[in-house]
Amino acid sequence: MATKALSPVEMISRLVSFDTTSRDSNLALINFARDYLDGFGIASELVFDADRRKANLFATIGPADQPGIMLSGHTDVVPVDGQKWATDPFRAVERDGKLFARGSSDMKSFLAVALASVPQFLAAKLKTPIHLGLTYDEEVGCLGVRPLIAMLKARAVRPRLCIIGEPTMMQPVIAHKGKRSYVCRVHGHEAHSSLTHAGVNAIEAAAEIVAYLKGMARRRRDQGPFDPAFTPPYTTIHTGTIAGGTALNIVPRDCHFEFEIRHLPDDDPDTMRAELERPCRDPAARDARRQPRRRL
Repeated sequence: MATKALSPVEMISRLVSFDTTSRDSNLALINFARDYLDGFGIASELVFDADRRKANLFATIGPADQPGIMLSGHTDVVPVDGQKWATDPFRAVERDGKLFARGSSDMKSFLAVALASVPQFLAAKLKTPIHLGLTYDEEVGCLGVRPLIAMLKARAVRPRLCIIGEPTMMQPVIAHKGKRSYVCRVHGHEAHSSLTHAGVNAIEAAAEIVAYLKGMARRRRDQGPFDPAFTPPYTTIHTGTIAGGTALNIVPRDCHFEFEIRHLPDDDPDTMRAELERPCRDPAARDARRQPRRRL
């Protein structure tokens, strides 16, 4: 069945109308894209997650036996919970020449332009194919693209170049910082708050580690190394979440926090992790863990 060609703005409006918040399925959008491409005679390959609630889509326009250029982007968006939107976040609204909606920038507009360009791609009778790659769960750790990469790696003919349409103010970006994500779990010894000397406070120990991380971050901000090709031009270290304790009058037994390192190409994240581990093994901390345990 033939598909009606959509303009880029019409396609953007369709894609943002799908609520593809990362915690939810993206299959409605993926099925729409698959059916749209099928209407032009273009077959799609879906790569599902383990629960088959989400999928990547891969399609080729042009000769499939030739390496080509892949246009890729993620379909998921971050939540809108608690945000004061002046308009429906899942309906594209045009104001002053701009489209406002969740995902209009990051990054359904790029996918929409690629899909809207399919008739032109077909009319060009390409000798070098254009591949389309739509992925899931980028916003929660680039999870979806991994099985897609594994699928492409197993193919005899693979794309030779990938253009990812993340928003970069229309400036080409040919490199990205590396990223390491960590969960740090701190275990103390529970006691009543009236007898703090009998316990080991996991939250306070975690806070000391977080403060040390902040010091590492400041040092890189002030002393580098620097690379002007990146914004900001230095490695960043950031603590994102922290949780622990059970009640105010109980010395907390457990605490955990998440932090990440977004590092320049020449800044070794393993060296930074080793730097953090040294104060965690400080003799004073070991002595604290050897405090006598008392039943209260």
